[in-house]
Amino acid sequence: MSYESDLARIETIVGELERSEIPLDDALRLFEEGIERLRTAQGALMQAEARVRKLIEDSDGGFSLADFES
Repeated sequence: MSYESDLARIETIVGELERSEIPLDDALRLFEEGIERLRTAQGALMQAEARVRKLIEDSDGGFSLADFES
């Protein structure tokens, strides 16, 4: 799954959890799924940040992205 799809699902889960009539078992299941997707999205952001940090200025003033090892 992509970061964008995880984020969209998290937003859907939040909306469902905000409803007061949701049964407790369903709420717990949704909460667990939300936490799992949040961790996945956070990992994707951390990888993106690491790639940005590897951005190196060339001697001619341009920029290049060094190879990123995951």
